[in-house]
Amino acid sequence: MDQRKLITLCVPVLNEEANLPKLYAAVQQLRHELADRYRFELLFTDNHSTDGTFAYLSELAQRDPMVRVLRFSRNFGFQRSVLCGYLNARGDAVIQLDGDLQDPPALIPRLLELWEAGNQVVYGVRVKRQEGWLITLIRRCFYRLLRSLSEHDLPLDAGDFRLVDRRVVEELGKIDDATPYVRGTIAMMGFNQVGVPYERAARQEGESKFRFKDLVGLGLDGIFNHSFVPLRLATYCSLAIALATLLLIGAYVVGRLFLGHSWPPGFATVVVLNLISISLNGLFFGILGEYVARIYRQVKKSPLTIIEKELNNQPQVDSGSVSQQRAA
Repeated sequence: MDQRKLITLCVPVLNEEANLPKLYAAVQQLRHELADRYRFELLFTDNHSTDGTFAYLSELAQRDPMVRVLRFSRNFGFQRSVLCGYLNARGDAVIQLDGDLQDPPALIPRLLELWEAGNQVVYGVRVKRQEGWLITLIRRCFYRLLRSLSEHDLPLDAGDFRLVDRRVVEELGKIDDATPYVRGTIAMMGFNQVGVPYERAARQEGESKFRFKDLVGLGLDGIFNHSFVPLRLATYCSLAIALATLLLIGAYVVGRLFLGHSWPPGFATVVVLNLISISLNGLFFGILGEYVARIYRQVKKSPLTIIEKELNNQPQVDSGSVSQQRAA
C-alpha cells in the first residue's frame, strides 16, 4: 500500500502548445525530487484550445498515466476552468499552476512544507512582476481597492498560484456560484492561510490570453462578488445630492423672499444640475445592472463547464487519494 500523499497539480490551459513541454519537464524534475514523500498527478483543464495543445496533451496522457485531461466543449473562461480543476482534483492537496511557467514549480516544495506545518491554504504573493510599469501599477491599485471595498480579508498581490488542502476543496465544492472569483472565495473561507513571496517570471512562449477587457471583467467579478459598497455608494451619493439640492432650494427661497435678491434666469445652473443628475443615474443604473446580471446568471443554473473529452479520468483505486473526483 502506497502511503505517500497525492498532490494534484491543476493547470488551466488555452493555446499553450509551446509552453507545455517545458512545464512538463519542470514537473517531472519535481516529481523525481519529491518521490520519496509524494505522488503527483497533473490535471489539465483545456478551455477548447485551437492550436496543438490538446494533441500534445493526448500524446502525454498516453505516455504518463498520472496526466489527466479535461477538454471543454468551448471556452468557458479562466475562472470556471480553475474551479473545474479544483473540483475534479483527487489529491490530498491541490496546487494550481499557470501553463505559461510564470509561476515557478521550484516553489512547490516550500508550499508543501508550509502545508505540512498546518496551513490549509498557502498562496503566492507577487512581490515583483516582469511586466510594464503601467499594468503593474494598475494591478497593485486594483488589489488595494478590492481589499478596501471587500467585506473579507483578501490578501494583497496574490493571484491563483496557491496550495489548497483537501478540506478547503470540499468546502469549495459546496458553493454554487455562476460567476466564480476563485481566489477571493478561497480567501473568505478562513482556515489557516499564509503567503509566500516570490518574483513572477515573464511568460516563456506565446502571448497572454488575457485581453484588457478580460482583466476588467475579472476585476469586476472580484469587486461585485465580495462587496456591496458600490450599492451603498449609490445610496450615499443620492442622499448627498438630495441634501445639497434642499440646501440650494432653501438658499434661493431665503434670498428671494427675505434678502430681496433678483436672481438671473439660471439657465447654466439648471443645465449643470441636469447633467450631473443624468450622469449619476447612468452610473448607478450600471452598478445595479452588474449585480442583476450576476443574479440572472445564478438563476439560470447553467453548468459550470461542459466536458467534451476526458483522458485518464477513470476513477482511481490506489490508496494515495483521499476522495473521488467531483463532477464538473
